[in-house]
Amino acid sequence: KTYASNFGNLINQRGLYFVATAKSDEMFDDAVEEARFLLRARRHLAAGEKDNFGILTPDAITGIRDRVLGTISIVAIAVPAIALVIGGIVIMNIMLVSVTERTKEIGIRKSLGARRSDILKQFMVEAVTLSAIGGAIGVMLAWLIGRVLTAVFFPTYLSIVAVIGAVGVSGIIGVLSGIFPAWKAARLDPIEALRAD
Repeated sequence: KTYASNFGNLINQRGLYFVATAKSDEMFDDAVEEARFLLRARRHLAAGEKDNFGILTPDAITGIRDRVLGTISIVAIAVPAIALVIGGIVIMNIMLVSVTERTKEIGIRKSLGARRSDILKQFMVEAVTLSAIGGAIGVMLAWLIGRVLTAVFFPTYLSIVAVIGAVGVSGIIGVLSGIFPAWKAARLDPIEALRAD
C-alpha cells in the first residue's frame, strides 16, 4: 500500500526509479557520489560524458520548492499591488467627476461660509469612505472564496489582522486618491462655481 501510494503513478512510465538512503547524514554526499559512479558504470559512460540519468536529493526538492514558493510570493504581491494602483486611479477619476458635477454645490457652500478646509475634508471623507467600502467588499469576497476552497480543496483561514490590514490599506489608498480631487474642489472660486451649469 505504501509503495502504491508513493510510486503508483510511475508504473506506466518508461524508465527506472529506485530509492536509496544513506546510513547517516554525514555519509549522504558520499552515498550520492557512489550512486552516480555505479549508474555511470552501469550505463558505460566515459569520463567526459554527461550523466544520462538524474539523481533527485532532498536538497534538490527543497530548492525546487523554494523557487516555486518564491514565484508564488512574487505573483501574490504583484497582483494585489497592480489592483490597488488601478483601484486608486478609479477612485481618483470618480472623485474628479464628482467635483465637476457638484461645482455649483461647492460654490453655494463656499458662499454660505464654508472654508477651503471644510470642502477639503468633505471630499477626503467621501474618497476614504468609497475606498473602505471597496475594501470591505473585497474582504467579504475573500471570505466567500475561502469558504469554497475549504469545502472543495483545503482549509483556509482569514485572520483578523489580514482583515484590518486590508481595510486599512484601502483607507490609505482612498486618502492618496482623494488628495488631488479634494484640493481641486477646495480651490474652486465660489463666483465661478456658482456660474457653472
